[in-house]
Amino acid sequence: MATSEVLTWLLEGDASVRYVATRDLLGRDDPSLQAHIVSDGAGAAILAARGANGHWGRGFYQPKWTSSHYTLLNLCEMGLSPTHPAAQATVGLILDTEKADDGGLNPSGRRKPSDACVNGMALRYASWFGATDDQLLSVVDFLLRERVIDGGFNCRHNRPGPRVTHSSVHTTVCAMEGITQYVRSGGAYRRAELREAFATSTEFLLRHRLLRSERTGEIIHPELTRLHFPARWHYDILRGLDSLAAEGIPRDPRMDEALEMVRRRRGRDGRWRASRAYPGRTHVPDEPAGRASRWVTLIAERVLLAYPD
Repeated sequence: MATSEVLTWLLEGDASVRYVATRDLLGRDDPSLQAHIVSDGAGAAILAARGANGHWGRGFYQPKWTSSHYTLLNLCEMGLSPTHPAAQATVGLILDTEKADDGGLNPSGRRKPSDACVNGMALRYASWFGATDDQLLSVVDFLLRERVIDGGFNCRHNRPGPRVTHSSVHTTVCAMEGITQYVRSGGAYRRAELREAFATSTEFLLRHRLLRSERTGEIIHPELTRLHFPARWHYDILRGLDSLAAEGIPRDPRMDEALEMVRRRRGRDGRWRASRAYPGRTHVPDEPAGRASRWVTLIAERVLLAYPD
């Protein structure tokens, strides 16, 4: 559990950090704190960047981090009210205009293959911001169709060429988070199949101990061991553990290495440092690399609350 000093530090942060820390670390959902996300700090700045056409950036997916897609994902993570009218309107606009012939949301054009990673993220924020089952039927159908034979997901699964038989940790965690939020928000369409897909995706991550190649046993990539917020489409061990904790997955010995890595990253002051942010223009500055990060600390504390020593 976070020390009182660290909790005080978190509760002195941005309005969104105060709200999510109170909700997830103290177990108290405070609507009055949530309301401040609209008027104070990062949330207010992001909402002010929305254009008259109902989009952020240049539309659904461009430029990357300031597009409607990644902005809505960030606002969902920050705890913006699910009933916020601007966010709901942009979700509706995306769902009405961006579906491809395969049923997925697709920034590349209606006839090109959609991307399971994009659709997992979109299912997450669309569900958070109140999209209905009817609006999400084709997205759910698309995601379930894209499950790889090894139980996870890979954005290259539906591309031309040899059939993909091994999942990606990046795509898999995006799909898992989307499934969790859809079910948590009351989505009922193909719910049993979605739960099964989450279970097989969980096993995929655990077989990899959340960071290691099944084939060689080596760490898949050093970046997976670094801690980021926002992670956007990228996977790291903190995000993987957080996705399992959010679904209430019980402690498994195959988590232990990743959990120990997270614990070792805690500084002597009880806080975690941010790793280098993924490059690209953002609405608000990312937390500086190498310095204590309220968001990374909050998420690490949330994970260790779910999986204590």
